[in-house]
Parts: sequence; structure tokens; C-alpha cells
Amino acid sequence: MFSLLILPGDGIGPEVMTEVRRVISWFQDKRNLKIDIEEGLVGGASYDKHGVPLTEEILNKALGVDAVLLGAVGGPNYDNLSFDLKPERALLRLRKELDLFANIRPAQCFDALASFSSLKREIVSGLDIVIVRELTSGIYFGEPRGIHTDGSNERVGVNTQRYTESEIRRVAISAFELALKRNKKLCSMEKANVMESGVLWRDVVNEVHVDYQDVELSHMYADNGAMQLVRDPKQFDVIVTDNLFGDILSDCAAMLTGSLGMLPSASLGNKKNNGLPRAMYEPVHGSAPDISGQEKANPIACILSFSMALRYSFSDAQNANLLEKSIEKVLAKGYRTPDLMMGDQGHLCSTSEMTDKILEELDAG
Repeated sequence: MFSLLILPGDGIGPEVMTEVRRVISWFQDKRNLKIDIEEGLVGGASYDKHGVPLTEEILNKALGVDAVLLGAVGGPNYDNLSFDLKPERALLRLRKELDLFANIRPAQCFDALASFSSLKREIVSGLDIVIVRELTSGIYFGEPRGIHTDGSNERVGVNTQRYTESEIRRVAISAFELALKRNKKLCSMEKANVMESGVLWRDVVNEVHVDYQDVELSHMYADNGAMQLVRDPKQFDVIVTDNLFGDILSDCAAMLTGSLGMLPSASLGNKKNNGLPRAMYEPVHGSAPDISGQEKANPIACILSFSMALRYSFSDAQNANLLEKSIEKVLAKGYRTPDLMMGDQGHLCSTSEMTDKILEELDAG
């Protein structure tokens, strides 16, 4: 029996999570998936009821379950709150307390949506890559940082790029482990030509490679990596990189697919006593308050986030593959939520209708 904590959050989060619950119920009923589900408030929804974006009760539940599935947080109603009460603080605290140091961001282009990319169809059709981004260190966390005035009375902004061997080693191990489950090909990206942290990054990745000789390892400077993602993205399988470059490269890769509404993500930490990593899964899209409650939200990114949970937290690749193939078939038949419509091409679906079609394909599968 696996345990899952569902945190729908704000905006379209509850809507898309309702659809995920329908998919989970299908797997429970039809595929005998043993999963115990709890649900709680997070973000603005938690602030509205409890006065804080994340309660200690929900944090403790997150620490105790096998995986967390989060919808989205934030919205204009909370823009004027103090920094420590903003909905996004819940997300950051969950990542910190669960020590989720490896962000897994797939960029998969379903053939039916290849024309949505800004690149030529032949460049992106069939694209299936994963970027592993270090999430809890690097320039976003390094000290010293801040803005001060120097001796000539000029303002100076300072951020420090800092990595320890152990921080690099653990995210590298996560990337090699992922590469073993895919095509056994890993590219590490840094700036070893101009940054000492990049030199250390490359050294440690090479050291870890000794234990993963079945994986083909290559190195690339991150600026060249950004260019290569646009020039020939299918040359890559798994990419591992630091926090700053990962932030940039994963967004670049996301747009190769043509729609943020299609993209899931996972944040993984160290393994617990049961051998499973701490994990939180969430769609890449935000809370989209402008379409909240209108049945316009695309549930696929959140459903695919659950598929990632099946694959990485529950070691259930068979059911993950079944779900992903069913989504692919629905898209191939032309069913589209509003974000996927291009002119009058395709059959327009509401949020729940899209899930109806996915469940029909699961039944047929």
C-alpha cells in the first residue's frame, strides 16, 4: 500500500486535481492500484482558512507519505500579503523541509502537438528528454548575497555561486539512476571554462560516473547546451545541470513542446528507510486564476505528474506507460482543451471532457 498526499492549492489547482482523482480511482478499480490518499490545504487556500500558507499539520503529513501531488499556488488575492505569508512560501518550505534537491522536468512532444512548437515539426516530433536540475543550492542560495554601497557610493548587487561536493554528487547520482532507466545517455552541463564551481561540478560528475559505466556520459558548456536544445534537441536524453542553468534550460526545453499545459515535473530527495525517495509532483503551469472555475483548464500536466509518481515513487512503470499512451491516443484523435486549439482544428473539450476521453482510452487499452 502506497500513500499519497494531495494538495490541490489555488486557482485551477482544485479543478485539475479533481480530474487526477478520477484517473486514480480508475487505476484503483481497474488495475488494483493500492494507494492510500489524504488531501489538505496549501497556499492561498490554507491562508484563507488558517492564516498561513502551510500548516505544521500538512507539513508533517508531507514528511510521512510516499509522495506529495500538488496542484498550483498563488493568485492576485494574495499579492499584498507579506513575503512570509505569500502562497508560494508553502511550495518553497515543502521543498526545503523534504530536502527535494533534484528537480526532474520532462520535455516530451506528442506527435499530435508537434505543430504547436515554434520550431519545425521535424525538429521536435518525437522529442522525449528529461532535465535534472539541482534545486536547493547554487547561486540562488549562496552567501554572501545582497545589495550594498561600495567605497565610491555606487550600489553593488552580489550573489554567490556555491556548491559542495556532496551537493553535486547526490544530484549526479539521481541523474545517472534516471539515465539507467531510459536510454543510458547523460549530458552534464556547466561553465567549467569560466567558473570554478563548474570545474568542481565536472570533476564530481566524472567521479560518480565510475559507478555507472553503463551510462554514456558527455559534458557541454551550458550556453552551448541552450543553443543545441534549439538546434537539435533530440540528441539529448537526460541532462543534469545546476540550479541557475537548470532554471533557464528547463524553460527553454519546455517551450520546444509548444504548451506549458502539457508539462509535469517531479522534485526528489534522499531515499527513506523504505527505499523510496521523498518526492513532490506538480504540473509546470501556474494557478491561472483568469480561467479558474470555467472548465477551460488542461488537466493533462497534472495527470502526467501523477504518472511520474507511478514511475518514480511507486515503481510502477507499467501503469505509467498505460496512462501516457492513453493520453497520446486522445491527442492523436484531435481532442483539445482551449490551450491546445489552433484555429478550428481539433475537437474542443472542457476540463472534465478531456478526462472522459482519457478514461475511455484506458478502458479500451
